[in-house]
This record gives sequence, structure tokens and C-alpha cells, in this order.
Amino acid sequence: MNLFPLPALLIALFVLLALSAFFSLSETAMMAANRYKLRHLAQKGHLGAKLALALLARTDRLLGVILLGNNLVNTGAATLVSLIAIDLFGQDKWMLGAATLLVTFAILVFSEITPKIIGVTYADRICLALGFIFTPLIRVCYPAIWFVNLFAGALLKLMGLSLRPAADAPKLTPEELRTLVMESRELIPPTHGAILLNLFDLGKISVEDIMTPRGAIEILDLDDPWEDVKARLATSHHARLPVCRESLHQLLGVLPIRRVLPQFHHATFGEAELLEHLAPPYYIPAGTPLFAQLGFFQENRQRFGFVVDEYGEILGLVTLEDIIEEMVGEFTTSLPGAPRALAWDAEDNLLVEGSQSLRELNRKLGLNFPLDGPKTLNGLILERFEDIPEVGVSLKLPGIAVEVIQTQDRSVKTARIHRLPAD
Repeated sequence: MNLFPLPALLIALFVLLALSAFFSLSETAMMAANRYKLRHLAQKGHLGAKLALALLARTDRLLGVILLGNNLVNTGAATLVSLIAIDLFGQDKWMLGAATLLVTFAILVFSEITPKIIGVTYADRICLALGFIFTPLIRVCYPAIWFVNLFAGALLKLMGLSLRPAADAPKLTPEELRTLVMESRELIPPTHGAILLNLFDLGKISVEDIMTPRGAIEILDLDDPWEDVKARLATSHHARLPVCRESLHQLLGVLPIRRVLPQFHHATFGEAELLEHLAPPYYIPAGTPLFAQLGFFQENRQRFGFVVDEYGEILGLVTLEDIIEEMVGEFTTSLPGAPRALAWDAEDNLLVEGSQSLRELNRKLGLNFPLDGPKTLNGLILERFEDIPEVGVSLKLPGIAVEVIQTQDRSVKTARIHRLPAD
């Protein structure tokens, strides 16, 4: 006959199941807690976050006390069920087996699955309170934890594993950080989220993807009549102009227009005075990632550079403003004569210049132009036809058709893009 009455045994069983649920919830909550959020709270002085981080720094001790307590209470619960079954049904083996199944079911539902679901759902809240409980509990149970971890550590060493893997845990990779930002969009203002995502893409984009093509660069040709040169200076909407003779193949330098404005209307102002103000051109190797170029601009105190290929030929022009706009979006005031905003008309047609960037067309119109070859629409058309196409010739690509509208100087000046209906 049992020494304790049946009601006392039932109460003790309920307490043990509750303790088992607590240990299961604690294990899941501590392992699922957002450590970056905990670090943020700890830096603001939150004591619970500091205690939780200290516990997570020694997961061997934390898991030791949790699993020690969990196994003890589960074993005690199983023993109590056996005593209760014997008290109610005697030594009947079938009833003892049924009681074992019953306690297994109770532990599984009430002490494992349900608390673990609660722990993983509210991990960040729960772990802040658990730090106050397990910090003194580890100190009290340290001898037992040390003894158990002695064998666990030896086993891990035999397997070639570290006892404290968290100390050498790898940091988040850029791709993982990008995914984290994308999954946190509901917590981040849309504009901020877009800027962060653009920053991650800077390492994948080269200067050729955003440069102004050579044919579209506004130049100051000193071989032109002097009155035309002065007119170009007076009407230019740029702060700097490349100065050359005949073409960019004979680049002389870059003219900061503000330097010559005080002398512009003097009768003695001529070509010699203009040349005195030229700054040496700054060259950028083709293929340079945008993020790296942003750092190079800062190191060299430059805002303006010419992209050159392996033979030294100028391919285009990149400015600091171009890179900033790639990060935060277009923000500068549109210049007179600048291309109008890209938008489909009522018939799903759009007129664009041949110098238009394929990447910008993809981004603004949701298209899928290939980006592993030419960077502009003109370059793509010339590559596909392997010749200068005639006006009216069309090119069909997945989801779109491109019609040549105007050609000039061995290039496609204007093209019409037609969006095809989905199959």
C-alpha cells in the first residue's frame, strides 16, 4: 500500500507535468530567441536581456540544467503514474501498460508539444524573464551540471566537435542579411527597406551598368568656333564638362564651370585661360563594382570619372550622383531635354532612346532584358542583328517586341517597345 494518499499523488503528478512543461518551454524559447534583438536591448541596459545573453554564451550549462530538470521530472512523473495505477488497479500488467501510455500521451501533449509551440512563438518575450530564473538555478545545480557536462564534453571531443559552438558561430553573410531585411519589411518603412536592399546590390553592379554611354556625354569641343564654345558654357546644365578636341579620344581634362564663370564675360577670356582651369581626368577600369567605386571616389576626393576598357578607350561616364541615385532612387531635378518618364501608353507601347540602360528598363517597367551582355538597348539590338538594322525591323524577346524607329551614326537612335500579352 502507498505511503501517500491518492489525491496527494495526483497533485504531485500535476506539479511534475507542469515543471516538465516549464523546462520544455524554456529550452525552446532560449534557443529560438533573436540574439540580435537581445544584444540591442542589452545595449540599452535591459537586465533580462543581459542575463539571457550570458546564459546563451554558455549553452552547455544552460542546456545541462534544463535537460537535467526535465529528465528528472519526467522520470518522477512516470514513477508516480505507476504508483497511482498500482493503487487503483493492483498489479495488473495490462493496466500498468495502459497507465504508461497515458503518461506518455500527457507528457507529449501537455509537457512537450504545447509548451514548445508557446516557447517558439513568444521566444523574445519569454527569454527576458527566464534569465532571472536560470541564472541562480545554474549556480545552485552547478556541481551536477559540471559532472554531466564532463561526460558530454568528452563525447563531443571524440566526435571532433566543440563544447561551445556558439563562441565560433559564423556571422551573417550579406545574402543572409539581405533576406533578413526582405523578411522584415513590415517593420521597416518601405523607403528605408528599398535603400538597404539597394546597398546589398551595389557589390553586384558594375560601373558599366549605370554609366552614361560615351555617345550621350556632353562635351566641350575646343575645335569648334570660340563663340560656340562660349555658348555651350553659358547654356550647360552640368557642373563639369569634359574638354576635348574633336572627340573624347583627345580628352584634355575636366572643366569645373564655376571656376570660369567670374572671367566668362571678360574680353580677355580665351582658350588659354580656359585650359588653366582644367582638372586632370579620373579614369575608372571597366567592371569595377559600384560599392568599391564609391570608396574610390571618397579616397581620391573625386565625383566624376570616365570608364575605360582594357585598351584605354572611354566607354562612358560615372558620377558620384549616379551611385547615390542607385542607392536612394532618383532625386535630382530633371534637366531640360532629359528623357521623359518611362511609362506604357494605352496600347502597351513605349518609345525609348537606344542609349537607354537595359537594367533601368527592367527595373522601371518590370521587363526581363538579358543583362549578361550589352548594357544598353542599342547594344542589345546590334548584338542580335550583328549589323546596323534598317528602320522598321523588329526583334522579339520573351514578353516584348522591339521595333527600330530611327538609326543615326551607326547606332539605333530610337526604338519602340511593345509589351506582348502573356501566353
